[in-house]
Amino acid sequence: MERIEHTTVSTNGINMHVASIGSGPVILFLHGFPDLWYSWRHQLLSFADLGYRAIAPDLRGYGDSDSSPSHESYTLLHIVGDLVGLLDSLGVDQVFLVGHDWGAIIAWWMCMIRPDRVKALVNMSVEFHPRNPSVKTVDAFKALFGEDYYICRFQEPGDIEEDFALVDMKKLVNGFFTSHNTRPPCIPKSVFKYLPDPPALPAWFTEQDVCFYADKFSQKGFTGGLNYYRAMNLSWELTAPWDGLQIKVPVKYITGDLDPTYHIPGTKEYIHEGGLKKHVPFLQEVVVMEGVGHFLQQEKPKEITDHIYGFFKKF
Repeated sequence: MERIEHTTVSTNGINMHVASIGSGPVILFLHGFPDLWYSWRHQLLSFADLGYRAIAPDLRGYGDSDSSPSHESYTLLHIVGDLVGLLDSLGVDQVFLVGHDWGAIIAWWMCMIRPDRVKALVNMSVEFHPRNPSVKTVDAFKALFGEDYYICRFQEPGDIEEDFALVDMKKLVNGFFTSHNTRPPCIPKSVFKYLPDPPALPAWFTEQDVCFYADKFSQKGFTGGLNYYRAMNLSWELTAPWDGLQIKVPVKYITGDLDPTYHIPGTKEYIHEGGLKKHVPFLQEVVVMEGVGHFLQQEKPKEITDHIYGFFKKF
């Protein structure tokens, strides 16, 4: 880990913390919620050894990057703008792109808005869905899962932050990262008052990992990451000009069979029966990893590195 370099880059009006290592073709790794550059610690080291320059920023609102106070500064256009500015500041024309969770959503939209900057994409956990012109994003989730669905519970500023504050940070981090519950994540108002102790840490997520996340989120809080959810309906409004466009970069998609996103009604059929391919015509591979949950790049780091490398080396 000490081989990884840490720098601050000015981009799109914010200062962004960037972890990087190696030299060669650039791979840009995008983390999700509630995560940090640290999500990619294993891949950064592995790809440097494989002859790549591996770069993983703390996205806007996370870790050691700046946090804009208003959720209106966290739309997809803002975040893609941050990344384009990052590449410009580093003098990088094109990258191989890897995304997970919210990072996957951002990666899909980076390929939609600026396909000229992306050679190929490996995306994990969150498949691409085209914008529904008749229903706002959060409203659609509310209709499907109700008010307690996590995306809906995250909407009111300060509300879920108060609930999170009821729980010891290390316990909260453990629960976030190690759960293999495939049911839709719902958060009733009283759930954190009676949260049971999580089971013993799995081998892939150590006490050192828990402390790293707990320290960063204790300093920063979760509001920056939550603002991505609070900007979803605004992103829906702003992305109308791209309605109907396909994603035209080569893509590999990976998920775990214990990832709750894979168990959303209709998702398996959409991925495997041609729906995803319709909108992502250069989708070349779909991988469903058995016995693996949501944070697959940490749970199965070597396998994920092999999947990414096997795809990117073709280009």
